[in-house]
Amino acid sequence: MKNTELTLGPCLFNWSEANWRDFYFKMADESDFDLIYIGEAVCSKRLPFRNNVLPDILERMEAAGKKVIISTLALVTTKPERKVLREQCEQDMWSVEANDLTAMAFLKDRKFVIGPYINIYNEATITSLAKRGAERFVMPPEVPAETIAQLIKAAPEPKYEMQVFGRLPLALSARCYHARLHNLHKDSCRFVCDQDPDGREVKSLTGQPFLAVNGIQTMSYGSQLLLEELPALAAAGVNAFRLSPHTGDMLGVARIFRSVMKDEMDAAEARAKIGELMPSHHFINGYSHGAPGMAQIEDALAL
Repeated sequence: MKNTELTLGPCLFNWSEANWRDFYFKMADESDFDLIYIGEAVCSKRLPFRNNVLPDILERMEAAGKKVIISTLALVTTKPERKVLREQCEQDMWSVEANDLTAMAFLKDRKFVIGPYINIYNEATITSLAKRGAERFVMPPEVPAETIAQLIKAAPEPKYEMQVFGRLPLALSARCYHARLHNLHKDSCRFVCDQDPDGREVKSLTGQPFLAVNGIQTMSYGSQLLLEELPALAAAGVNAFRLSPHTGDMLGVARIFRSVMKDEMDAAEARAKIGELMPSHHFINGYSHGAPGMAQIEDALAL
């Protein structure tokens, strides 16, 4: 796994402006990620707060020698959102992660990344997008590892990235779940999603937690944690492993993943250490093994 990258995905949650800035300052100064994605992928109403501090963050990243990719919105529905997307795609300082196919209209004649919100399920789609400039594909979370291996074998030219830590992004809606929960309209939401900095769990009628909501986003309740699977994924051609930001010691989680990738720590020890660092997380690996995403396939942990 020596040639496999460790990446940090965009923060999906509504952290305060100061916390968002400080988190990325710390990632710039103290982390050894090969690639860091920065941007608002979920809700355009958060963009003004991100844009206030984004120039400082990018300057800090540049000073630290970090490679940065700008993540774009995953649900573009209004003219102002389209305008923002166009500005992001047409700037020439940083590469872009496209999370909505609307971006394709503005990404002519340049290289870009296809994010996990664009449904990629077959090699023909990969080949078509690669011809238009896509040089990296972050695979949708529900695609099993076996399918990813088949896709890479059929279309090996681009790079492939897969989320291996954190709550999984599942769906987006025009309706804001957080606003509705607090009896507010979406247009006057008061940004109440900031009350749940890692998302808010959703329980079934029988009281079982099985999803989480994050503004307009539906996420998994459990956090993906793939460690035992990393060697097989790397052997299949996955070029990069993505950690999704959460509150807690993300630097510690990153160090543990790096140790596993360098064969300096075995997966069982790494799993135990991450459990200590992130005690509130319920870990899952189902999608990777072709099972329901909320499942933890125990047999895979004994590999």
